[in-house]
Amino acid sequence: MKLLKQGAESKIFLDENFIIKERISKSYRVKSIDDKLRKYRTRSESKILEKCKDLVNVPNVIDVNDRDMIIKMDFIDGKLLRDFINDLKEEELKKIFTQIGKEISLLHENNIIHQDLTTSNLILLNDKVYFIDFGLSFVSDRIEDRAVDLHLLRQALDAKHFEIAEKCFDSVLEGYKENKDFKMIITRLEKVECRGRYK
Repeated sequence: MKLLKQGAESKIFLDENFIIKERISKSYRVKSIDDKLRKYRTRSESKILEKCKDLVNVPNVIDVNDRDMIIKMDFIDGKLLRDFINDLKEEELKKIFTQIGKEISLLHENNIIHQDLTTSNLILLNDKVYFIDFGLSFVSDRIEDRAVDLHLLRQALDAKHFEIAEKCFDSVLEGYKENKDFKMIITRLEKVECRGRYK
């Protein structure tokens, strides 16, 4: 088993053709609270992934062990968007990010808020975009939460892909505009971004 990544919340291992995601304990939390919280988040992430698979491309969940806070899922052997989008032509960028916008809209219309939409959590395989890492995701029908989800994606694009960020995000919105609540969400997005600027 090979360690691929260690973040603040979890360790990601590659085991043959499977990903093993282990939610790590936090020593600063009381153990009983930490165990309860990690167990809840493990279950929640696996349930959201199950719900997502009929909406967008996500890794297939093979097994969930909430005693050890582990999710076993298929390995998506593609390329992280962060590693190659700066080299793509404008037409390719527009196509990919318009599709991403459509799929974020689908998630939001089904009350799924990813909360960590970055190019590190989007994989391209056989011309399909896969969404990964739902560790911070939650269920909500609030316009505010949808707007914040989009805002976080814009921030991630600005931080990692400054030169093409605006074009990419415009394409996201082009795809997202099919959302039935599009106008309300964009109005709220503008307010969210104003709050960020004037903190």
